[in-house]
Amino acid sequence: MTTGVNQVTIAELAALMKQAAGVSVDAHDLEARAETPFSEFGLDSLGLLGIVGELENQHGQALPTDAERCKSPRAFLDLVNGSLTTGA
Repeated sequence: MTTGVNQVTIAELAALMKQAAGVSVDAHDLEARAETPFSEFGLDSLGLLGIVGELENQHGQALPTDAERCKSPRAFLDLVNGSLTTGA
């Protein structure tokens, strides 16, 4: 198993928040506040659903249905990267 393959970074998440949900957030701020709820960044569940869809398209695999219910960037990245790594 190779590590680092298909991992979504904080910077990618920040870019996806802008692209899929129209929410501009600095990647460094997002990293520093990774435990902060998405709502405090101005991202709602619909925006997160758009990000999930975009990641599914980019990686060619479905993400866990829980992904759109994650409350913070850290929880989202942990779940998504765990799923992409295992292919589950």
